[in-house]
Amino acid sequence: MKNDPIRIGINPISWSNDDLPSLGGETPLSTALSEGKAIGYEGFELGNKFPKEPEALRELMAGYGLDVVSGWYSGRAAVRPAKEENLAVGKHLRLLAEHGCKVMVYGEVANAIQGEPQPLYKRPRFRTADDWKRYGENLTEFARFTLSHGVRLAYHHHMGAYVESPDDVDQLMANTGEEVGLLFDSGHTYFGGGDPLAVLDRHIARICHVHCKDVRPGVVRMARNRHWTFLESVLNGAFTVPGDGVIDFAGIIARLKAHDYRGWLVVEAEQDPSVAPSYEYAEKGYRTLRTLLDRAPVEEVA
Repeated sequence: MKNDPIRIGINPISWSNDDLPSLGGETPLSTALSEGKAIGYEGFELGNKFPKEPEALRELMAGYGLDVVSGWYSGRAAVRPAKEENLAVGKHLRLLAEHGCKVMVYGEVANAIQGEPQPLYKRPRFRTADDWKRYGENLTEFARFTLSHGVRLAYHHHMGAYVESPDDVDQLMANTGEEVGLLFDSGHTYFGGGDPLAVLDRHIARICHVHCKDVRPGVVRMARNRHWTFLESVLNGAFTVPGDGVIDFAGIIARLKAHDYRGWLVVEAEQDPSVAPSYEYAEKGYRTLRTLLDRAPVEEVA
């Protein structure tokens, strides 16, 4: 499967949540890796329980026959210059590069409230065209640096952050250079008020990484109407794995294939493992994506 242009990986958040240690915090990393491998996943994104040194990480992953997909970087390009980001990312960037990762998940955490006890409507926003322009130029400079090390910046639009809505994604893409890739997250797109297929179509040329999460629309509506925080939304089940919600993953994968996407599909669905058992849901997400990837294209009738 390593020769397939599209590969399926998973984030360890299905077993233990870095932002909410109470969710699966007691689950050892070995459980996630062994179960993920048994299900059929080819690689994992990194989390807090993984070694931070290249050799230790290489030895760990080799023991399970798994690849390192990528890893989250908490960026602050909204409030500090690219030169400072270049220094801050050094160790993490080297770790990814040494493991052959082609992308780095970039999450803008400056002023973000995704982990704070504040309702989502209080998220930060860029107010003017100049704000967007400055941010875009700074981010592009930083992305140029990561790309010089063979790793493309994959920007993760995220609830509770500067880039949350489809309009935000449009502004981000308009104000950044090609060096900045887009991480398309189906669940955050929906939660952020967008049609996942429409956003995918609009920016497919810039998409270099894909997070696959499904949504429960009723919970998403309550999260908005009741002014929940992001973490409250997670705890109440806003997200789930592909095949367990309403997002059209058949359409998403068809679009990606048609555009000759070459990269990872990563199952990354924040849930409480005591409510959504890790193995069961991780397997459901994998089977959904594997079935859709293996499906032969529909030939048009002349």
